[in-house]
Amino acid sequence: MIQASEYGKIFNDRLNKGAFLNTSNGQKANTMTISWGSLGIMWGAPTVTIMVRQTRYSKENLNAVKAFTLSVPMDDSYKNALALCGSKSGRDTDKFAAAGITLQAPKTGIVPVIGGGPFLQLECSVVYERKMDLACLNPDEREKWYGDTEHTFYIGKINAVYTV
Repeated sequence: MIQASEYGKIFNDRLNKGAFLNTSNGQKANTMTISWGSLGIMWGAPTVTIMVRQTRYSKENLNAVKAFTLSVPMDDSYKNALALCGSKSGRDTDKFAAAGITLQAPKTGIVPVIGGGPFLQLECSVVYERKMDLACLNPDEREKWYGDTEHTFYIGKINAVYTV
């Protein structure tokens, strides 16, 4: 059993290798790969900040239900699935079938998590969102990371965190 104090270390150690950002529009689930984010405390609650580009199908889902889950692999066994889910759109691909991953019901929320494990699972509700203002970004970073679309930042209140 992993102690609660270890969740942040797992998140930080594994996120740059990729995690599944799971969303739903209330009827259809989707997942995409992320490797940027941060944990913190905002407004007296544990939070996670994620970024999603304006053009992503996952952004449509986030706007529909204002909730998401993160399934953070705790080993490298999902490397190929993460690569596929980061390169295909859920608009026209069943990424779950294509990547050989399955969904399971969340413990507290409405957006499913990736089943099978080993995963660190975070169930979150959106408490804040804000479209980036690229004029406020350091020009070197803007040139390196952005072309035609910027991100929307989502801060999610963490409602449940557990491993499976």
